[in-house]
Amino acid sequence: MSVPSTPVDNLVDVPAEEGMSIQNKKLSRIEKRAIAARGKLSSPWASGIAIIIAVLWTIPTLGLLVTSFRPQSQIQSSGWWTLLSNPGLTLDNYDEVLFGSSTKFATYFVNSLVITLPAVVIPISLALLAAYAFAWIEFKGRNVLFVAVFALQVIPIQVTLIPLLSQYVKWGISGSFWTLWLSHSIFALPLAVFLLHNFMKEIPASLVEAARVDGAGHVKIFFRVLLPLLTPAIASFAIFQFLWVWNDLLVALTFAGGTTNVAPLTVRIAELSGTRGSSWYLLSAGAFISIVVPLIVFLSLQRYFVRGLLAGSVKG
Repeated sequence: MSVPSTPVDNLVDVPAEEGMSIQNKKLSRIEKRAIAARGKLSSPWASGIAIIIAVLWTIPTLGLLVTSFRPQSQIQSSGWWTLLSNPGLTLDNYDEVLFGSSTKFATYFVNSLVITLPAVVIPISLALLAAYAFAWIEFKGRNVLFVAVFALQVIPIQVTLIPLLSQYVKWGISGSFWTLWLSHSIFALPLAVFLLHNFMKEIPASLVEAARVDGAGHVKIFFRVLLPLLTPAIASFAIFQFLWVWNDLLVALTFAGGTTNVAPLTVRIAELSGTRGSSWYLLSAGAFISIVVPLIVFLSLQRYFVRGLLAGSVKG
């Protein structure tokens, strides 16, 4: 009596090449594209191009660093690439920039820190609360309001400068740190709410439902369940906001350009080549001082930054 063949027996008779083709057909289109992109990015040609771009991108920074240590006479007579044939590095530029009576970079450096840190914390704190409300609290007009917040990103900053300055004068806070804190927070909130909302929606709803079943309210759910999972997203936006505020010149000139006690480092660097052009040779030292802090922040939070960029790209 013959035993009928089962599906397992039929699978055993399938050649290896046909089995591989069946397996490939089961791959989704997204997975195939991901595999193809990974192969292209890991090819020797891609690696070589990336190295060339990195070297070309680093050369100006290297030139800035070398120039910052050269005396004024050498900066005027030759380029930084003549360092080996014409050495003579000195710390006089940094000493004059940081502690000179005409530059006072130390004061402006502290002003930049005082401006940047609250301008990062304030929008993140407000955006986290707003994003939680948009993501997990049902209320009338939620979608319309979220679209309106998202649409605020397309409004140019230049359009808002004069109305904001007029309002600050009416409130009597012009020429203070509050003008910069409020302005940077206002400009950052639409993007912060949008990004954090998208990250919150990626969190499985089962976690929130389980917390509600256990009797947790909105405050406990926010701080105990969601906030620890949002660390990469918060770090990513914090880096973006820190770099933007630290390197900002337009907002600083508008609201604190004429006030030494409030103006940040970027305003003083612009003055070296502008109204006080006699100190132009200190530009390289001042510029390098201004990029040290953003560089440290980016390198120290780099792993959170990469995780934050990739957190919302893959589900599951």
